[in-house]
Order: sequence, then structure tokens, then C-alpha cells
Amino acid sequence: MSGAALGLEIVFVFFLALFLLHRYGDFKKQHRLVIIATLLAWYLCFLIVFILPLDVSTTIYNRCKLAVNSSPAESNGSYVILAPSKQKCFKPWSYIPDGIMPIFWRVVYWTSQFLTWILLPFMQSYARSGGFSITGKIKTALIENAIYYGTYLLIFGAFLIYVAVNPNFNLQWNQLQTIGIAAANTWGLFLLVLLLGYGLVEIPRSHWNGAKRGYLLMKTYFKAAKLMTEKADAEENLEDIMEEVRKVSESIKYNHPLRKCVDTILKKCPTEYQERMGRNMDDYEDFDERQNSYPSEKSLAKLHKQVIYSVQRYRRTQVQWQILLEQAFYLEDVAKNESSATRQFVHTFHSQEPENKIIQYFYTPTVEWYWECLLRPWFYRVLAVVLATFSVIVVWSECTFFSTKPVLSLFAVFIQLAEKTYNYIYIEMACFLTIFFLSICVYSTVFRIRVFNYYYLASHHQTDAYSLLFSGMLFCRLTPPLCLNFLGLTHMDATISHKNTQPTAYTSIMGSMRVLSFIADGFYIYYPMLVVILCIATYFSLGTRCLNLLGFQQFMGDSEMTSDLIDEGKELIRREKRKRQRQEEGENRRREWKERYGNRDDSTRNRAVHTDQKESSFSETNANRPLSKYTRSNGRTERDRIELLQDAEPLDFNADAVNDDPLESDSGR
Repeated sequence: MSGAALGLEIVFVFFLALFLLHRYGDFKKQHRLVIIATLLAWYLCFLIVFILPLDVSTTIYNRCKLAVNSSPAESNGSYVILAPSKQKCFKPWSYIPDGIMPIFWRVVYWTSQFLTWILLPFMQSYARSGGFSITGKIKTALIENAIYYGTYLLIFGAFLIYVAVNPNFNLQWNQLQTIGIAAANTWGLFLLVLLLGYGLVEIPRSHWNGAKRGYLLMKTYFKAAKLMTEKADAEENLEDIMEEVRKVSESIKYNHPLRKCVDTILKKCPTEYQERMGRNMDDYEDFDERQNSYPSEKSLAKLHKQVIYSVQRYRRTQVQWQILLEQAFYLEDVAKNESSATRQFVHTFHSQEPENKIIQYFYTPTVEWYWECLLRPWFYRVLAVVLATFSVIVVWSECTFFSTKPVLSLFAVFIQLAEKTYNYIYIEMACFLTIFFLSICVYSTVFRIRVFNYYYLASHHQTDAYSLLFSGMLFCRLTPPLCLNFLGLTHMDATISHKNTQPTAYTSIMGSMRVLSFIADGFYIYYPMLVVILCIATYFSLGTRCLNLLGFQQFMGDSEMTSDLIDEGKELIRREKRKRQRQEEGENRRREWKERYGNRDDSTRNRAVHTDQKESSFSETNANRPLSKYTRSNGRTERDRIELLQDAEPLDFNADAVNDDPLESDSGR
């Protein structure tokens, strides 16, 4: 089993990152480089979270092995060997051989840092650029990132000057590397505490509110009103942009040098607008630079950028509106079925997507009723209590993890108790649950936050390239300080425990933070305590109230604006529901008509086809017979035809049918 656990987790994490990226990104429409860069960033960050518990168990085993093979007073280099344990050291099932983890962490860490500080910011500017050539996009990206990279160089230069001026330090490559890591982790820890303080309170509260049917339905109505406003704004913005595109397309003819740029812009427009503009594109007139004023390539690049943004926003709001409608209809069905006497879940509308037969077999209407109306609220309440307990433990440990005598951090107490008995499975499970809960609190906040319309992770393949790359940047910057914070909570970091024991492979890659004492002994220890203030602010919804005062509508139960938006959203949902019902009634009537008269129409159609076939076969038979002009039968047939033609019916002189006006008779004929 040596290294097998590492290989299994590497494969599992890859498919996990691929699944999440497929949910938010669009593999068919977005550029392959954007998909690959985002997938790599997410994959490396998730990999660090899943592999770190294996590093902890391997480190504990190595400490035990050194303690057994050495005397209590013996020292091994910079490490003081612990007293031998009475219990024999057993190799963990997930043991990773020596030398693998340092190389693994070095590759993963520096690759993620290269992505977050150099490649992904450049790709962000490249993706948002409206240039028509690769060279133009690269030039725009370099100009936009000049200030970005200059700020980083300024911060690194400040740390470098501090170390150079201090006579206690000698500038070496390892120390410079540590300064760079400390600068990156400081920035990441600053953002980490903000996101963690929000997630520790909001995640348990959202699950507790998830058990309230009325709460979820009112919040869905509120979202519907806000989304309709955004949807109308997106449609209006798209109409304005398409009008500008139409004017540019009509002014720049086919033989103009910038016509290729206009064609590129037209390809990014929706299909209905392309067809509408294509009707007026039959003009091949020559352009005259003296008489007409044409837009420049720079203005076309700006228009191209606006088209990409407006089309993406329009499509996202359309998809989100349909998803929100389905959610509102389902919540209304749940509210109706709660008082059902048959205890079978009845849907108002049938699902538009085909359901899996296996799910239909097990998830019957009766099972669905018991889950949605009876079990699910209690499950969410129990889950909310468990998550709230974890949040309290995290807050307590963040405020007391610097205390080593006595050990007050509960996570450190759990790990040390398991370390005494060398229960590696318990150690790995405790470490995994701890870091997994911290990651959920931080990463879920990244998925929830929205910075106007510039950064927004929308599910169902509606996230744009800029937001995907920005999320990859945030993950790569937040994960290393998150892991260091986890090692500090469990006292596996020598900087926190103040013990000269063998460090984990991850800590050895990070280097000793004692090079910058004011960061190691000050910022890293006392700044996480601010999570208490952030949790209190989140609990009382201070941020939501501030945004509401600034004019950004937020869901608040005691606000008149919220009540008005709920009523508006309820009316919108009722209107869409009536529209959906009329559509289904029309489809049902057409289906019933087809079932009732479809067989008769088919029999009539088959009879007509059969008659045509008989006539055609009869004509073919007559055509194939030999012609004999001078036979008696042929002459008799010809005489019969002449008699039939001469047998004309007499005219019926009806007064109503007679028309003296020749013009009307011609028109009637």
C-alpha cells in the first residue's frame, strides 16, 4: 500500500475538480487554455487539501520511528529525538516513502504560485480584451498588468529592504525565498480570515433556514424580482449594443479594410441578430474615406469587448431565470403537498428533462413525499447543529492555538491523543474533517460572493472566462495560508508549538518563518483572532444591512423594500405559472386531437396512397401494352371518347348564378 493512497487521491481529486469545472464552465464555448488553466489551479488547490492529512500521519510515524531507534538523550542534527514509546510503531496504511512528499509539495506549491501571480492575471486581461489578433490581445494584457506586477515588486522590495537593513540577517537565497513565501501567505491570510469569518456563520445558518419552507419560498420570490430587473437590464443593454453593431456594419462595407473586424464582432452576436443584420448586407458600394467617417480599430476593439460581455450576461440571466422558475414551482409544490392525505408527491408541471429510470424506480412519489415534507427539514436541522458545533470549535481554536502549556486548541488535543496511541486512521480522519470544514467555509464563500458583474460564479455552465480565472487565482492564494493555519491549529507547525521536532514535509517547503519575527510571532498568531469579530458581524448581518443602506437590495425580513420585492416576485412567478399552464393545456389538446383523429387521418391517407398506386399501376400497364392503331377495339375506344366529349350537360340558367358584369365574371373565373 506504499504510495497507493497518494495515487488514489490524486486521481480522485482530478475528477472532482473536473466535475466542478464542468458545472460552472462551458467546455464547448470557452477557450481551451482558459479551461486548462482553471482546471489546473482548482486541481492543485484541492490536491493540497486532500494530501496534507497523509503528510501529517507520515510525519508522526517518522517521529515515532526515530524515537524508537534512538535513546532519549540522543540528538539527530537539529532535531531532538523524543523518548521511545512503550508501544511499537506501526506503519500507517497510507505511508508515503521518504523523499516523495518534499518533491511533491515543491512542484505543487510553486506551480500554483506561478499560476496565481503571473499566468492567470495575464490570461484574465487576455480573455477580456477585445482585440482581433493574438498580438493585440497580448499587448493589451501586458499594459493592463503593468500596474499589477509593479505593486507586487514594490511589496517584495519593501520586505527585501527590511531584511537588508537589519544587521541580524544575512541575505541568502533560502531567506529570500522565505520572504517571498511570507509575503504571499500574508496577503492570503488577510483574505482568508475575512472569508472564514463569513463562512463559519453563514453555512450553518443557511442549512438551518433550509428547513424553513416559508423562508425559502419568500427568498425565492425576492430573487425572482431582483433577477427580473437584471434580466431586463441585460436585454436593454444588449439591444443598445446590437444597435451600435448594426450602424457599424452598415457603414463599413465589404471591401473596407476593417470589414474583417466587423465580421468577427458579428460572429459573437446572437443568431437572431445576425439574421436581422444580414438582410441589409447586400450592398457592395465602394467606401470613400473623404466623404464618410469610419470608426477606428481601437473603437471596434472596445465594441467587441462590449459585445462579448453583453451577450454573456444576457444568456446567463436567461438561463438563471428558467432555473429560478423551476425552483419556485417546486417549492410551491412542496408547500401544497405538505397537507396531502395520500402522502404522494404531486408535481404541478412535469419535468422538461428526461429522468433516469433507476431514480424513478427508487424515488417514487411516496418516497419523495416523505423526504421533502417530513425528513428533509429535520435532516437540515441536525446538519446545521453539527456544522454550528464545528464552527464554535474552530473559533475557539483560532483564539487559543498559540497556547502550548496548557494546550487549549481542541484540534491539537485530538491529534495529540491519537498520536500517543499511533491510531493513524483516527489521525487522518480528524485532520481531513478539520481541513475539509475549513476549506468548505472558505471556498463556499468564494463561490457565493459577487463583485457586481465582474466576478460571479454561476452554475449550469454560465460562468464567463474572467470569473473562472479569478476564482483560480483566489484558490491558489488562499490554500497555502489555509494549510499553514490548519497546521497551527493542530500544533504540527514548529513555529507554533515551539518544539524542535521533525516538521512536516509541507512546513519544510515553506521554510522557517523566524526570518521575519514580526510576522511569525505577531501577525500569524494574533490576526486570526479577528475571526471572532467577523463572526459576530456576520451573525447580526451587519454587512447585509450596510449594503441595503447603500442601495443594494438584500434579503432582510424587517425591511419594506424586501416585502415589496417579495410581492413583486410572487406576482412574476404566478404570471409565469399561468403561462406555463396554458402551454401545457395547448399541448394536451393537440395530443388528444392527434390520438383521437390521428388514426382516421392515417387510414384516409393510406387509402389515398393506395388509390394513387392503383392508378399509377393501371397507367403503367396500359403504357406497356403494344399500340395497334388499326385494330377494331382501339377504334371503338376512340369513338366512345368522342361521344363522351360531345355529350355536354345543358346549362342551368339559375337567376342567382347569372352575372351580367363581365369584369366580375372574369374575376370570379
